[in-house]
Amino acid sequence: MVSVLMEMAAMVQDPAPVAPPQFSQLLLMSPEDNCLIARVQLAAGDVVVIDGVRVTLPEAVPLGYKVARVALAPGAKVLRYGALIGTVTAPVAQGAILHTHNLASDYIPTYTLADDSKSFIGSTH
Repeated sequence: MVSVLMEMAAMVQDPAPVAPPQFSQLLLMSPEDNCLIARVQLAAGDVVVIDGVRVTLPEAVPLGYKVARVALAPGAKVLRYGALIGTVTAPVAQGAILHTHNLASDYIPTYTLADDSKSFIGSTH
């Protein structure tokens, strides 16, 4: 009887505390990316962890903005989702914003526009 009571008491005890899930403020879309996406708005001076390294952000980072995963030199290619999105135009520190002031688009259209000067004159049958 005592052992049954002990088993019942063990069942109603609070379970061991569980650590809260880790929430990364920066999202890595693909392992080969050299930029991260801000999942929340971050303030200048906030400390984030990038690849296991504590980094103090040099500037405020709005929600959804890209930040450098590593320090990038001019001419470096920036990858997001594993795809090329642009070329760095000025030095970028780890954790700094990547945007139009330091990143040029490498977009190349995959289509050509029609020549509007061409027209069809003649019979349709």
